[in-house]
Amino acid sequence: MHGTPVCAGVVITGGAAGVGYAYADEFLARGHQVVICDVKDCSSAVSALKAKHGEKANIYATTCDVSSIDSINELIEFVKKSIGVVHYWINNAGINGGRRRFTEISPEMVETVVRVNLGGIVLCTHAAMRMMEQQRGVESHIFNTVGSGVKGGGTPGYVTYGATKRGLPQMTESLVKEIEEGVQGYDKVETPGKVNCHCLSPGMVFTDLLLNDSTPELRKFPFGVLAAQPEEVAKDLVPKILGTSGNGKSVEFLTVDKILTKFFGRFILGEKSEYIDDDGNVIQMPGAQYQDNGVRVLYDGMK
Repeated sequence: MHGTPVCAGVVITGGAAGVGYAYADEFLARGHQVVICDVKDCSSAVSALKAKHGEKANIYATTCDVSSIDSINELIEFVKKSIGVVHYWINNAGINGGRRRFTEISPEMVETVVRVNLGGIVLCTHAAMRMMEQQRGVESHIFNTVGSGVKGGGTPGYVTYGATKRGLPQMTESLVKEIEEGVQGYDKVETPGKVNCHCLSPGMVFTDLLLNDSTPELRKFPFGVLAAQPEEVAKDLVPKILGTSGNGKSVEFLTVDKILTKFFGRFILGEKSEYIDDDGNVIQMPGAQYQDNGVRVLYDGMK
């Protein structure tokens, strides 16, 4: 039950674009089999990944609304049929609902952010654990993606988003204790497979989630100092995910050392951002395509 599988089964929610797509790309480059799902159509993402890694690449995709129990159940059945055994499940899907004053956001959008970011991860984790616990002899891992607000402090403009992310470490810590110690007053249940739960922090990534409704000031700092492209984050985090053992770990892209190094480079050495210019505009690289909000297009057909 220990060690990294030679060919692991990986599930990534929110995998049609951004860092989810980059995770899939990196796992495939390492020879693993991957299921991506998204509320959007994933066919163009699959075509791009097959074009890069070959037609025989083990990439599978389906649509899934992570706020819907029925849709998640369909995802579980798809996963069983396509890759069978899951070693790594990454809860990556998330939205922020737009950067606005809390009371200027519609109650319907507030509800949607809660249902996707918190409810979606709770429901996906519940369904994934039920499946993975029955994988006899397999030790598997679930990674819950955290974001701004996770360590406390205010997230003005993103009140609902911050609140949903703040709840995920508590949920993960509760699961870790339940898995390891059981529930007081009840017999500890031993399952055929062992499931571990962790927090995953990709930091600031140049995606729609970060750049939509952003201002030049935000793009200059902190984005221009701390944010990274999806591929950079995936190259750093996927090896860390594959190397994770035990239970209740926190896997981070922006480690303290990395933050201090970036601050030193910018504020002491005066290094310029390779992604944001002095006026707070996204620097567009020659030959690359960009969306109107400054997000770089990762493949033809990305929405």
